[in-house]
Amino acid sequence: MLKSMKTLSKQSKQLSRKCISVVISTMDAQLEFDIERSAFGRDLLDLVCRTIGLREVAYFGLQFIDTKGFIAWLKPDKKIIDQDIQHNRQEDANGKKLKSVDPSMSFLFLAKFFPEDVAEELIQEITQHLFYLQVKQAILNMDIYCPPEATVLLASYAVQAKYGDYDEASYKPGMLADAEDLLPQRVIDQYQMTPEMWEEKIKIWYADHKGMTRDEAEMEYLKIAQDLDMYGVNYFPISNKKDSELWLGVTALGLNIYEKNNKLTPKISFPWSEIRNISYDDKKFTIKPVDRAHSPQFQFYSSKTRMNKLILDLCIGNHDLFMRRRKPDSMELQQMKAQAREEKARRQKERQKLLHEKRLREEAERERGELEQRLLQYQDEAHGAQEALRRSEETAELLAEKARVAEEEAMLLSQKAAEAEAEIQRIKISAIKTEEEKVLIERKAAEAELLASAMVEESERRAKEAEQLRNELLRAKLSERHAKEKLMDVLRGPASPTPMGSKQMNGTNIKIDNHFANNMPINGSNGINSMDNNHHHHHEDAGSVVNSYFDSLSTNGYNNGCSNGMNMLRDLNELRLNELSAAADHLAYHSASLTNGLASYHTAYGSNGTNGVTVGSTSSPTSSVSRRSPTGMSLLSATACDLLSDTDVEKLALEIEKERLEYLEKSRHLQEQLRDLKSEIQVLKVDDRLHQYDHIHDENVTRGENKYSTLRRTRSGTTKARVAFFEEL
Repeated sequence: MLKSMKTLSKQSKQLSRKCISVVISTMDAQLEFDIERSAFGRDLLDLVCRTIGLREVAYFGLQFIDTKGFIAWLKPDKKIIDQDIQHNRQEDANGKKLKSVDPSMSFLFLAKFFPEDVAEELIQEITQHLFYLQVKQAILNMDIYCPPEATVLLASYAVQAKYGDYDEASYKPGMLADAEDLLPQRVIDQYQMTPEMWEEKIKIWYADHKGMTRDEAEMEYLKIAQDLDMYGVNYFPISNKKDSELWLGVTALGLNIYEKNNKLTPKISFPWSEIRNISYDDKKFTIKPVDRAHSPQFQFYSSKTRMNKLILDLCIGNHDLFMRRRKPDSMELQQMKAQAREEKARRQKERQKLLHEKRLREEAERERGELEQRLLQYQDEAHGAQEALRRSEETAELLAEKARVAEEEAMLLSQKAAEAEAEIQRIKISAIKTEEEKVLIERKAAEAELLASAMVEESERRAKEAEQLRNELLRAKLSERHAKEKLMDVLRGPASPTPMGSKQMNGTNIKIDNHFANNMPINGSNGINSMDNNHHHHHEDAGSVVNSYFDSLSTNGYNNGCSNGMNMLRDLNELRLNELSAAADHLAYHSASLTNGLASYHTAYGSNGTNGVTVGSTSSPTSSVSRRSPTGMSLLSATACDLLSDTDVEKLALEIEKERLEYLEKSRHLQEQLRDLKSEIQVLKVDDRLHQYDHIHDENVTRGENKYSTLRRTRSGTTKARVAFFEEL
């Protein structure tokens, strides 16, 4: 047993001497491998790529720290153990490295070269994802300068890639800020804005990305990031013949020369198409242009020899990729693109199917909610109908009671009507008799009026005669007195003066005794008075007769009024009886309708108003939805492309032009949104905290320059003129 254990220990030691332990750190994972000591760098790189499923190997490499502390890339055509890699030795409790334990090697799996156009060159989704993570980390670490307004837009795409569509119901304030760093610390320090204010700005754009998948969001992130000035540039400090401190930028398009304090705007550029050869000797680096006759070679100097190795490695790799892009695609690349198109079409089909199912599920849930709402409404209506039926029954009973009372009142009114009819008949008979008496009284009244007028005329005639007799009597008496006086005068002798109190008449003084005149009886007056009294008596008789006549007329009018009043009372009673009868009939009809309606409701919806409803019935016409999957995209290989007809080519050209126009419109809209956001946060900017790159970027924007216009400008002129300009920097 002990011998076998020793054998296993010896075999494990032999195996450990044959293998080395490596730790590979990608942007989102960490891998550990045991690889043979004789393995080359290409073997380890292929092992990592196979593990993560990556086929676009040309863009990536394994980065490590050498024994001198410089950054280096693992060379694929050289053994791993022969490269100057710093080993990671384990330490004991006292911090001393253990020699007995075999050390491991640490590598970073990173993008070494960058594509010119991410949308056209990056095929696999894993490739896009790794580039996205690396570029995002570089922006957050401020290795790539990004304007503040663009960082907000990029953060919204990052949130969309991580969390998916914006859901207002599940979104909570502070969720984005607490999850991860979304903005560079430089941007946060430049503005007087709280994390909640930044999150609100990001959320506005995040809500606009609804419906975008993770891959699409990451690709949009890369499309915006590749337009940044420092994207895909590896900077190295150099100097020219005048010993001016400059920056060399190695990019996918060529070499850029920058001033010491400005990494954004290159002073001069040399595209790979103009470079024929690159070499270095110690610290001197030599670039040989393609045009040997007219373009001289130019040189620059670096501070470290190891840096020259790295510069040469990056230049060779970027130049190879630059030339490869301008050649026809290889069969492997065509196969990868075809597979990527198939995978994209399959995912698009699945996504459309998922969206269709999601839409159907939402419609089903909405219909279910509507049915539940309708069911509740029907229940409420049933409850209301039952309550209305109960009230109707109570109302019917009350109306029945009122109808019974009305019938009793109608019977009483009919009795009173009969009595009133009898009274009316009696009054009619009395009225007939009164009419005859009235005619007789009118005739008597006319006779009395004639008699009264005759008596008045007679009394007036007799009064006149009495007045005449009285005057004659008075004259006779006066004559007699006068005669007596004359006789006395004759008997007495001569005349004496006329005493006071005498009246002269006809030229003769006549003394009239006032007492005699005042107390003289006048029969005429008495007769007149008696006649007047008789006449008044006759008038009183006639007035009594007339009053009795008008009284009789009033009595007849009253009787007629009573007759009409009884007729109206009888009509009103009949009308009320008819209305009560009609109301009773209407109430009976309403009660019957409510009873029938409730019975039909119970028949349709069950006894409790709910069992009769079928939710989500399969027999519903809306449930039988015809589903057609979108027509699959036919994928053509490179050889099959020659068989395309002119119509297909035209359609393809139209589709490309349509996509280009849509992209331009989207870019224009995006620029407008960025300008609006910049103007909104401009008032909160703290000028003292601005970086020098912020001022340079603002100056470029003011001049209307961007990354591509600057490159076109720096490449203008001949190579000879640009070399001379470089040497004079």
